Amino acid sequence: MLAELCKRMFGRSLWVYHANSGGCNGCDIEVLNILTPYYDVERFGVRLVASPRHADALVVTGPVTRNMAVPLLTTFEATPGPKLVIALGDCARDCGVFAGGHGVAGSVADFLPVDLEIPGCPPTPDDIVVALRRVAGR
Repeated sequence: MLAELCKRMFGRSLWVYHANSGGCNGCDIEVLNILTPYYDVERFGVRLVASPRHADALVVTGPVTRNMAVPLLTTFEATPGPKLVIALGDCARDCGVFAGGHGVAGSVADFLPVDLEIPGCPPTPDDIVVALRRVAGR
């Protein structure tokens, strides 16, 4: 159902902006891993872009820390609509091992409307590629 909605919304490849809202960088490494020739997510029409102004979707990793809450909201507002928000990893979904931490303000869903969650600590590159392919309708 999400893939059909995305196909109607975008009708082309899916451009993704990656934002770390305060995690350990484990998920970030896996996001970079899917761009390597081994996984080559671009062959499925999923592209990582350098600016949220060019993105169709935000992939957010890590719990939202107090210092990153406002920048994350600013990034969301800079992304043109229609847009998707993908919470990648357990920390983005429910704060993971950082739950209850002094600097943690909450999960991504506490700040943004999350359309898709990808579980794992960190999720495997295969899981990320499958989820992004589903969103891209491929």
